[in-house]
Amino acid sequence: MADSKKQVRPGGPHGRGHGYQRPQNLRGTVGKLLAYIGRYKAALIVVAVCLVLSSVGSVASSYFLKPALNYIAAGNFTGLFWMLVAMGGVFLVSAGCSYAYSRIMVRISQRTVATLRQDLFNKLQTLPLRYFDTHQSGDLMSRFTNDMDTVSDMIGNSFASVVSNLITFVCTVFMLIYLNWALTLITFVFLGLMLLVVKSVGGRSRVSFQQQQAALGSLNGYIEEMIEGQKVIKVFHHEQKTMDEFAARNSAYRDAAAMAQTYAGSMMPAMGNLSRINYAVTCCVGGLLSISGVFDIGSLGAYLLYVKQVSQPVGQISQQVNTLLAAVAGAERIFAVMNADPETDEGRTTLVRVLKDGDSLTETDRRTGHWAWKKPDGSLTELRGDVRFDHVDFGYDPEKTVLHDVSLFAEPGQKIAFVGSTGAGKTTITNLINRFYDIQSGSVTYDGIDVRDIRKDSLRRSLGVVLQDTHLFTGTVADITVNLTGIGAISGKAVTGTTSISIPISQPDRFEVGQLQVPSSVVLGETASVSLSYVNKGKNPISNLEARLSGTNLGAGGYQYLGNLNAGTEGSVDFDLTPDAAGAVTGTITLSYEDASGEARTITKDFSTTVEEMMYDPSIMDPTIDEMQPQTTGMPVWGWVLIVACGAVVVVVVVVVIKRKKKKKAMALAALEAEDSDEDL
Repeated sequence: MADSKKQVRPGGPHGRGHGYQRPQNLRGTVGKLLAYIGRYKAALIVVAVCLVLSSVGSVASSYFLKPALNYIAAGNFTGLFWMLVAMGGVFLVSAGCSYAYSRIMVRISQRTVATLRQDLFNKLQTLPLRYFDTHQSGDLMSRFTNDMDTVSDMIGNSFASVVSNLITFVCTVFMLIYLNWALTLITFVFLGLMLLVVKSVGGRSRVSFQQQQAALGSLNGYIEEMIEGQKVIKVFHHEQKTMDEFAARNSAYRDAAAMAQTYAGSMMPAMGNLSRINYAVTCCVGGLLSISGVFDIGSLGAYLLYVKQVSQPVGQISQQVNTLLAAVAGAERIFAVMNADPETDEGRTTLVRVLKDGDSLTETDRRTGHWAWKKPDGSLTELRGDVRFDHVDFGYDPEKTVLHDVSLFAEPGQKIAFVGSTGAGKTTITNLINRFYDIQSGSVTYDGIDVRDIRKDSLRRSLGVVLQDTHLFTGTVADITVNLTGIGAISGKAVTGTTSISIPISQPDRFEVGQLQVPSSVVLGETASVSLSYVNKGKNPISNLEARLSGTNLGAGGYQYLGNLNAGTEGSVDFDLTPDAAGAVTGTITLSYEDASGEARTITKDFSTTVEEMMYDPSIMDPTIDEMQPQTTGMPVWGWVLIVACGAVVVVVVVVVIKRKKKKKAMALAALEAEDSDEDL
């Protein structure tokens, strides 16, 4: 009986709270995460060193291209060889450091999440039932699954990736400025454009993904409700209404997902095009500078390599930011549970074993079959089971009273039944006896002692409760353990022990088959299949398992030897159907095997289906399917304009250079002719 109404959140257990959302307390949540991660300070120091060496090594290796190209241009193969050796050494160090910090961060991530998950589970055991009444189980489960996964991914991958890319970006920009500060201005212009694209498209993408997650939560919540409420739907004949509602929610999710994927898919092409345009412009200008003698060929090659690399960290960081924020938001949800107020227990009266001699009670550790309440002053009151309610007021919500001025009693030995309509408060009364909830006014006494003065573990130990809702935990009867206590026969001291229940089990042959999977119809000329699953639920293996297919209009029969099947093993057998003519198809699958005693056994399964001629009807096409809209591809107009402008600039510069060279050459020829004329004279 449910006497309280649980708080239901939009979208069901997988609703809005499970999508990306910005954390409410970024600094506090990050601080708590760092406290967990900070337990591995030595490993983090090694990670920091490896991150720096890996990033710096990756940037430094590109610089070796400058002397290598200059050695090639000069024909110095000895210098080229040693330069390649140095480059390879730097690459190996960088790769080794990358592998090391990745392995270490995976270990830190898994250990941190394991500790966090254990702390969260332990915290749940201390929370009052009122907390579970106001929080859905699906929402709490998501803290252990979705939120833990995002935190694990952040610690293991995203955090190190952001730091590494940040170091790489700073070092790359430094090398660009070092090689040629003038050319770096061009790169800065395009980096600014990239940042504008990330801010514009990324912001819209984040909003679209929020809408997508909200629509997904609504859809999942609706599916869960409809599955659980199938009986109600069928009783009131609401199938069509539920299908219409699902279609509307499904369409909303489709539209939101399409918009989110559109923005997400446009990010990388835009960044890539800007990077390529930047590279093209830099090549043109750098080539002119190299021709004019400002750049040597090695410096130009190294600079162009850095230009290609500088945009990569920007894209990587922009992708990881959302992951980091989502992980922090997930961690915030986890810490929200861990910060919840635990169940309080101010009781000081405990339950103890006693020796009873007439009216005299003496506390003891021995099994006597008698119990008593031990008050803080040391006095003992025999456990009898006298329960009394005296003008009790109670509400799950203090502002909404469920029980008002309730007075009743149950003396030892009495059998009392509470009868009333659903929601009248029958279960609520029993929940107040064992202090699942505390009352607002009045008193509930147990053997004359207010239950609020009794420790909850002692109170609940004294009661035997059969709950209304049954719950089966994972395991078998064989997993039940019994705690034993007693007095040693020799030592005379109290001893304890634990033993398992031993239950001899004798099972017969339990080879079982499932339902046949048969198509409702088969199109003539095509191949269909029929499938039959099986499982050995017995304690003994079976041997020589065989399967045969026989019947009419099957195309061909079949035989399969499946071999031996161990206890607890399952499998399936599939046969193809290739009917020769339209009409009915009937068949039988026969499974034969030998049980543990060697006795032959047989199981048969019959099936039937129909074969239909292939027909084509254009009217069955779904008119609601939207026509594929052509997608615009290629470079935007402004990109072509920029390229043409850059090309024009390059042409003008080349023409000017050529004219200047021709003029110099003409002047040199004129000077030579003048010298020759002087010599003739």
